Amino acid sequence: MAKKIKLLVTGLNGVVGRALRPALEDRYDLSALSRSGVEDLPNDHISLADISDIESLRTAFNGIDVVLNLAADGGMSSENGMNAGWESMLKNNIVGTYNVLEVAKQVGVSRVILASSGATSNGYELEEPYKSLVSTDNVPIPKSWKMITEFSEPKPVTLYGVTKLFGEDLGRYYALTSHLSVINLRISSCGPVDEPSPGRAQANWSSYRDLQQLTIKCIEAPSEIKFDIFWATSDNRKLFRDNSRAKKVLGYKPEDGVR
Repeated sequence: MAKKIKLLVTGLNGVVGRALRPALEDRYDLSALSRSGVEDLPNDHISLADISDIESLRTAFNGIDVVLNLAADGGMSSENGMNAGWESMLKNNIVGTYNVLEVAKQVGVSRVILASSGATSNGYELEEPYKSLVSTDNVPIPKSWKMITEFSEPKPVTLYGVTKLFGEDLGRYYALTSHLSVINLRISSCGPVDEPSPGRAQANWSSYRDLQQLTIKCIEAPSEIKFDIFWATSDNRKLFRDNSRAKKVLGYKPEDGVR
């Protein structure tokens, strides 16, 4: 029997962490790093630490194969959503991401998966035809539209989106200058309930099982994948965040989608 991958997850208590946990717990030797603890996880698999404090991370990272970094401020789990305060986002999304990558490099972790966000490109939704695709009004669906790929021009309209772009580029730096493989997962509409809400989610929704599948494929991707970015979306009829790269490179096969 193959040895289970030792996976450390930061931010397991958040919306995305809770969506992923059943699949990760079933498949890997799962540990969590959290400021407040994690329910129903053995004590020896929980590290009480803050990603903004680099020295507090080292013990938790020792012996880990892959780190999945979900900890952040400004996302779905944040009290103020994408309008979280700059000081908190600086501490968690920028300093924290650097600390995670730096300690992972120092202790010999093989891969870090960074939770990026659709917020890197939300500015497209201010323009047609994307504005119609995310509208809550009963507007006609455009006949066609250009897909937004991982390599399209970024268009953040919040500082949260800017911090996620910083994380992607920081990951690129570590992938180019160290042994680390870094994969960025641009998580789209994934909320506390596993169903698409009106408006943006009709185009951008990622079901829990699709997100679980794609995350597993990132964790287990060949070591030759040193750096990449993938859109985490289901196959929605109004989809414009292009998930074809994840299909081609990782063999991702979405099972769900808003029709």
